[in-house]
Amino acid sequence: MADEEQKLTDVESPDQAQSWFYSETVKDHFFNPRNFLKADPKEGEYDGEGQVGSPACGDKMHVWIKVDPKGEKITEFKWRTFGCASAIAATSMLSEMVMEKGGMSLDKAQKLKPQDIIERLSGLPARKIHCSVLGDQALRAAVNDYYERQGKNDKITPKEQFFCPFKDQCNK
Repeated sequence: MADEEQKLTDVESPDQAQSWFYSETVKDHFFNPRNFLKADPKEGEYDGEGQVGSPACGDKMHVWIKVDPKGEKITEFKWRTFGCASAIAATSMLSEMVMEKGGMSLDKAQKLKPQDIIERLSGLPARKIHCSVLGDQALRAAVNDYYERQGKNDKITPKEQFFCPFKDQCNK
């Protein structure tokens, strides 16, 4: 395995001389998270809310969205997590992706994949990739919640259709 590949597959080097194998983008989003919600929102402040994970296994993600009903675009994305650096950075990046260029359509948000987030982060160590799925799954849950509140049940994505290409790692 090439040295560069090894850096992307673990969080620590074999000689332990380097212990931070995250891209500069990941570091930036971890140390300066975007769109993080510090205080509990007021009742009805957001149009959709999604929550995934469990603090018992180490990670929990909560997402809130505001939606422009005319264009069905997400205009605001806030989040909070009980999770690791990768979960924080991935959801921070996701929040920017969802709101850039005037907001992402709900349809596109439902199709967003962890790989899209990982690519924008310039990669994650292999053992941390499962953390990146929390944000997109919580986003799908928030979009589903929005559709349910609007009575658009035909647009809800069933939970069993949530796609996780890393499901063998997600359950660890």
